[in-house]
Amino acid sequence: MSAGKIRVNDTRISKPSVQIKIGDELKFETGDWARIIHICAIGSRRGPAPEAQALYEDRSEPPPERNKYLKNPRFEGKGRPSRKERQAMSSFSTRGLD
Repeated sequence: MSAGKIRVNDTRISKPSVQIKIGDELKFETGDWARIIHICAIGSRRGPAPEAQALYEDRSEPPPERNKYLKNPRFEGKGRPSRKERQAMSSFSTRGLD
């Protein structure tokens, strides 16, 4: 994520490391959705995820619903091709699917 899409207290940051303090609000913009995080406490060590999640409050709205087929538009829902289909796709094979 580029630094231009991250804001600290509604100020766009220009460098990847910025000092934050208790009460700051971070805004991460990703396309049509923005995640808003309020800093409640500063951790004294790098710990497990539940401990880290207790240090902030997520104030963002839920992400917009997406069509399940738009997540990966190249996938057509057919799964992995069979051995016969892979051989037919190979440029070295003259066998086709009959």
